Amino acid sequence: MKQSVLDLQNKVSQELGNKVVSSAVAFNELTIEVKPSDAISAFTTLRDKLGFEQLIDLCGVDYLDYGQANWETMRAANTGFSRGVFDFAEDEKDDALSMERRFAVAYHLLSVENNLRIRVKVYPESTEMPVVDSVIDVWNCANWFEREAFDLYGILFNGHPDLRRILTDYGFVGHPLRKDFPLTGHVEMRYDAEKGRVVYEPVSIENRVNVPRVIRDDASAEA
Repeated sequence: MKQSVLDLQNKVSQELGNKVVSSAVAFNELTIEVKPSDAISAFTTLRDKLGFEQLIDLCGVDYLDYGQANWETMRAANTGFSRGVFDFAEDEKDDALSMERRFAVAYHLLSVENNLRIRVKVYPESTEMPVVDSVIDVWNCANWFEREAFDLYGILFNGHPDLRRILTDYGFVGHPLRKDFPLTGHVEMRYDAEKGRVVYEPVSIENRVNVPRVIRDDASAEA
């Protein structure tokens, strides 16, 4: 483990104090978590006092079913892959909406002067309507990053000057990178020459279900 990363962890702890919810070093990288209410203050400190003048990336994360490894299993899994064909059942949707700490926003910061990096995670307080403060006033380049996280995950950024979709169509329904969004989507679009415009239609992709790889160590599997 690099000493420079451990030194950074100590400096961050000293500067941010109780604003740091958690701090961990893995693979020579420092990751901290701060509360949504403390995020802007913490980011300003990281920029002004610790030299993290550059926001490299900002992305959303959906922790629904996090830690469930279905691809390597001793038996066929019954969940996790049917969403390519079917929508989630109503009770599963309710569970997803009530799940605590389902969404997170990860900020990857770089200090060019000190040659250091840090990852900061902020978990919105509400899963049903995840909201965090925009960091555009801290790093102006966050504009399109936040629009992308809003478009693909449905995370709202309070104070963003132009929060609208950036990758999907304006009339698109849902957020494609949420884990409960069907893999085939709901509709597809094409240009209709007769109507002279883009039209939406139900998906025409043939539905199929991916089956996880099952580990078989019995004699019958070798036959």
